[in-house]
Amino acid sequence: MKLQLQGITKRFGTFTANDQIDLVVQPGEIHALLGENGAGKSTLMNVLYGLYEPTEGTILVDDAPVAFKGPGDAMAAGIGMVHQHFMLVPVLTVAENIMLGAEQTSRGMLDLRRARKLVRELSDRHHLEVDPDAKVEDLPVGIQQRVEILKALAREAKVLILDEPTAVLTPQETDHLMEVMRSLKEQGTSLVFISHKLREVREVADTITVIRRGKVVGTAEPTATAAELAALMVGRTVQLRVDKEPAQPRDVILDVDKLRVVDAAGQVLVDDISFSVRGGEIYAIAGVQGNGQTELTEAIVGLIEPASGRVVIDGEDVTEDTTYDILRAGVGYVPEDRAHDGLVSSFSIAENLVLDMHDQAPFGGRIQLNNKEIAKNAIARVEEFDVRTTSASAPASTLSGGNQQKVVLARELSRPLRLFVVSQPTRGVDVGSMEFVHKRIVAERDRGAAVLLVSTELDEVVSLADRIGVMYRGAIVGELPPTASAQEFGLLMGGQQGDTGDHDTKESA
Repeated sequence: MKLQLQGITKRFGTFTANDQIDLVVQPGEIHALLGENGAGKSTLMNVLYGLYEPTEGTILVDDAPVAFKGPGDAMAAGIGMVHQHFMLVPVLTVAENIMLGAEQTSRGMLDLRRARKLVRELSDRHHLEVDPDAKVEDLPVGIQQRVEILKALAREAKVLILDEPTAVLTPQETDHLMEVMRSLKEQGTSLVFISHKLREVREVADTITVIRRGKVVGTAEPTATAAELAALMVGRTVQLRVDKEPAQPRDVILDVDKLRVVDAAGQVLVDDISFSVRGGEIYAIAGVQGNGQTELTEAIVGLIEPASGRVVIDGEDVTEDTTYDILRAGVGYVPEDRAHDGLVSSFSIAENLVLDMHDQAPFGGRIQLNNKEIAKNAIARVEEFDVRTTSASAPASTLSGGNQQKVVLARELSRPLRLFVVSQPTRGVDVGSMEFVHKRIVAERDRGAAVLLVSTELDEVVSLADRIGVMYRGAIVGELPPTASAQEFGLLMGGQQGDTGDHDTKESA
């Protein structure tokens, strides 16, 4: 099936998310849509899938114009979509999820036997091994994604849209997905592969279309270099490799001893974790999102109270200290969700730059703020961190994601730090800003601070870290050096500890 978009424009009020986009997906082709988060990729696919109605433009299927009033119309036309956040019902079985919305009955009852048979047939045909009777909530993330793909194929999708499909997968699961994509292509299915990961796009795509700020800025062959694709995405030459000298570790600054975090329902989120980080090194926590990384960092900086264990910073037990006190002890903290936890979006950029220092000289005291000093600080930090804004007095909400991240970094790095805890530092950040963020993290290490980095991007972890711990289901299941293979990381990220041989690099306090 040939799919064509002509002049697709989508506006939300005065904001134009997609601007006159033309795109052709040929039958049996893997067409990659490459661009940074916020470039307009997902919006475009939501238009194609009937979730949004285009402001302007035409969708054609086999050269005939179509109009989709909802996903049902798109599916009827042969278009399926696997969303970045899965649309499955956890308490239902695989077979029940597959038939949901397209229920078949026999003598007035749901025909689950037919649904199970369909799952087995599709699984065998497309090498997507799934137990039709398994409950979705009991399946690993990679298998849940297979269920989403099977659900689309069960509705006879001729074009399959995959929206950032590798974001939650281990390296092994990513490799398997690539094989599945090639198999689907060989059987005549067209795929639209949405991603911002250059290596994966180059590995699997037949054609690459690059979107920047809602516009198509070019097309490329998969033979294009990563540097060429990055330049198209950002609009300038970008250094993709992190340049850093070997670490010069000093004394232990952060010592985490048998830390355990339990939620209100009694579920163990952080399971007796122990590790240490020395000054002058970057210790990274790798792993698929949702394995306790968030709770670990929040316990370290005092945002949540651990059930047991200790957090020691510079020889002082801070386990029961407040976040205020921990930050005052020379700890910088960049949370994974900058919009909700790192900024007050309605406050000005200048005010956000002193959020955790507003009651200290020269920015203020007990009674009032020193607006002159706050403005002076903002001018210096905006220039130093290259925050793209018309004015430091503008609300933080007016900034792009990358510039919001720079504001959080500028605030945390504008004072002397002994420990820098940085979580998902480049989530939603364009390649150009990513280059800047990485340099600042390395610079903090080189100044002698201990850096605890948490990231789900394995390439980022390997580029920045001096030592790497892998988290799975709340525990650090192994430690590896940055030179370890993707396969070794993938096994640990999937919970298979195996034999790490000489890779055990864990420090002791």
